[in-house]
Amino acid sequence: MSDAYVAGVGFHPFGRFPEKTLKEIAAQAVLAALDDSALDPDGIDAAFCANAYAGLLTGQESVRGETWLRSVGIGGVPIINVENACAGGGAALHLATIAVRSGTYRRVLVVGAEKMFTGDTGRAIAALATSSDIEVTGGIGMQFAAVDAIRVKQLMAEEKLGDDALEWVTVKNHDNGALNPIAQFRKPMTAQDVRNSRMIAEPLRLYMCSAISDGAAACVVSAEPSRRRVRIIGSGAACAPVRARQGEVSTARRAVKKAYDDAGVGPSDIGVVEVHDAVSPLELVYYRELGFCAPGEVGRFVAEERTLRTGPIPFNPSGGINSRGHPVGATGIAQVCELVLQLSGEAGARQIAPTRRGLALNAGGWIGEDPAFNAVHILEAA
Repeated sequence: MSDAYVAGVGFHPFGRFPEKTLKEIAAQAVLAALDDSALDPDGIDAAFCANAYAGLLTGQESVRGETWLRSVGIGGVPIINVENACAGGGAALHLATIAVRSGTYRRVLVVGAEKMFTGDTGRAIAALATSSDIEVTGGIGMQFAAVDAIRVKQLMAEEKLGDDALEWVTVKNHDNGALNPIAQFRKPMTAQDVRNSRMIAEPLRLYMCSAISDGAAACVVSAEPSRRRVRIIGSGAACAPVRARQGEVSTARRAVKKAYDDAGVGPSDIGVVEVHDAVSPLELVYYRELGFCAPGEVGRFVAEERTLRTGPIPFNPSGGINSRGHPVGATGIAQVCELVLQLSGEAGARQIAPTRRGLALNAGGWIGEDPAFNAVHILEAA
């Protein structure tokens, strides 16, 4: 089995870009990743392209990746479109890792891009709501903020957390995002700022919730090491279980176990983490779900500020979805690109202390009682 290295990374900044097309946004990230990999377009053997909502929001269906990559001179090779709600980027990277490890391809481009801002926020929110079983949720006004509020309230009850914990993690991630040049929101905020923002779905306030974003992220997965020498050592994925038949193990725990087993490591071997905090307090859920603390210890984790950028196990040094932004198809790839920069010592002002391994969790959609799909990747600096 071949190794799979991340040879290069690239971004289009996250935010609102009404003057740009989805094709232009994707192309910028692809060209940056190719440049970082020291490759030209002819050096790519295959591509996996992640997007969730272009059909609903821009009208482009079916051949999205082909339209993006033709504009930068990539054609003739297999271009495979991946759609898996907010976890499309993680799913695309999972497939690319398998493709390179198997020896089928030597160099695979992975790109995720989304254009959510069309001047009609209601339309974008309606598109997001389709990432569930519409025969079950149709007509009931299902919104992900409400689902996430239920998850956060359950955690607060189980871990005896107050609103101050929710405010703390939000402030932490906005401090990180303020140092990230691609972040949508680059302004620090105080706990009072968070507390004063309007309630969206109790206990979640406006500044705890991700916004509508445009943007793109790309990376090249290669069988050969690059100057960075960052390798994907673990890749795991899982969809929502049928809990009545398969037990109470969550989608995240299923996916992370596969990644840990694949990598031959555990939580104590990880030095930096990027998680899918579509609302910032979800980060607190993942402290337990990913095995970094036992049930009953989340409050201690927060009190000791263990996940600060300067702490022993930094979470979301990029700013996370809440501050970095959430162009849906790009999110899972952006998480891994952040880990590559951190493990390479190239994260600039937000650089954490040197560490060897990082983990990224990308979640998407909602089925039954869980996110519909989770992808987890573990990276190691050689």
